[in-house]
Amino acid sequence: MTTRPTPRPERVPRSRAEDDLAWTAEGRPVRDADLALDTVEEAIAEIAAGKPVVVVDDENRENEGDLVIAASAVTPQWMAFFIRYTSGYVCAPMTPEDLDRLRVPAMTEVNEDSKQTAYAVSVDARHGVTTGISAADRARTVRVLGDPASGPTDLIRPGHVLPLRAVPGGVLARPGHTEATVDLARLAGLPPAGAIAEIVNDDGTMARLPDLVPFARAHGLKIISIEALIAYRRRLAAVESTGAEAEPLGGAAGPAGATRPAGATRPAGATALGAAHGGGDAGPSGDLPGVVRAAETDLPTRHGRFRAVGYRAADGGEHIALVAGELVDGRLPKGEDVPVRVHSECLTGDAFGSLRCDCGPQLEAAMERIAEIGHGVVLYLRGHEGRGIGLVHKLRAYQLQDAGLDTVDANLELGLPADARDYRAGAQILADLGVRSVRLLTNNPAKRDALEALGIPVTGREAVPVPPGVDNVRYLVTKRDRMGHDLPWLRTAAPEPPPVPQPTGS
Repeated sequence: MTTRPTPRPERVPRSRAEDDLAWTAEGRPVRDADLALDTVEEAIAEIAAGKPVVVVDDENRENEGDLVIAASAVTPQWMAFFIRYTSGYVCAPMTPEDLDRLRVPAMTEVNEDSKQTAYAVSVDARHGVTTGISAADRARTVRVLGDPASGPTDLIRPGHVLPLRAVPGGVLARPGHTEATVDLARLAGLPPAGAIAEIVNDDGTMARLPDLVPFARAHGLKIISIEALIAYRRRLAAVESTGAEAEPLGGAAGPAGATRPAGATRPAGATALGAAHGGGDAGPSGDLPGVVRAAETDLPTRHGRFRAVGYRAADGGEHIALVAGELVDGRLPKGEDVPVRVHSECLTGDAFGSLRCDCGPQLEAAMERIAEIGHGVVLYLRGHEGRGIGLVHKLRAYQLQDAGLDTVDANLELGLPADARDYRAGAQILADLGVRSVRLLTNNPAKRDALEALGIPVTGREAVPVPPGVDNVRYLVTKRDRMGHDLPWLRTAAPEPPPVPQPTGS
């Protein structure tokens, strides 16, 4: 590829009020109509043809755009393009299997990155490079990483390219640029590896959507979102599972959703992602890519009797659905307006009876309510500890709360999101159980928004009142005032934080 990078366009004179606007290649401010993205099919075709694409993620995640190209297509010219228009921090997303085959270990045993980006030890190609940092050298290294014939001795460690370990299950398991790169390469029929780098503006700031669309248009690149890639993969899996062209998301009895448009076919040579990622294509049992039904048994509890259905996710997580009422062929015969509690794992509250939160009492109240109704699902999602930051990070956040921070600021102080929970596995499990719409038992309206965004209609919301206590009232006030939880029974202002211990000296 000998494409010469296109210089950024000169802007026309503008007023001071226009300084913060993004600008098109023609030198005018970007309008909403200018921000239309391309289709996933177009992006796959570009990847298959050896060209990069721009991939943007959610504004509530990193809100950034990456240049993405298949590893097998990286040339010195394309690498120079990457270096010129990005941060220059070029990474190489790969599957865990390929990194293990090449004996490239994780960069650190404990990953404290807020987005859980799985950096591996940096590498250079052993042969055909000089210093390792030039565009030609880095292009060579990426191609070696993506070559199925490469072995451990073809690399030296450390180096100038950072491999990234993609999560099994791809974007269905983690909505990151790492997984999007591997998915796009696979869908294009190429080895599942690539190169990515974050696009930056001329002043070094991160490029956002109003900057990224004009950038893509100016350079003749396609631009898509990770959200669209997730939807494409779901539609593709549904079509492959049934042979139907217009299968709703979640299987034949799943929630209504967008169908695969005519012409949304897999390029020649592309593979089925469910099997390739270890999640399995959807089958007669209703298993969905990313989440697989693994066990089912009766579970008598002090709150009532449930049918416990266990699931394994492609990212290694395990989840359980407690179903009240009869299952017919593994599904609820009445799938509309199903009472559902989506409960985030909380070891300290659910198992140890911690009084710092209201998680345990909410779980028990929801189980009692659904058992009383005699019909519904208590969905227990693992991996949500501390709103998705993990058990040890949650304990560290507790330490900061003891020093005066609230539950939101404690997470942020650790460099972690206030709420990092992902409900995709939950939506897939509900679809597998035949749930087409839900009446949600929750005090958190954001859960309603999350399920509806994933194609699960919410017909109503029922509160789960839990009396506050001395040890959790400040936490509950923060959830009400800063996180939008609906707690009308909580009639109090936030108490003063505990005094910060002062150091003593001699």
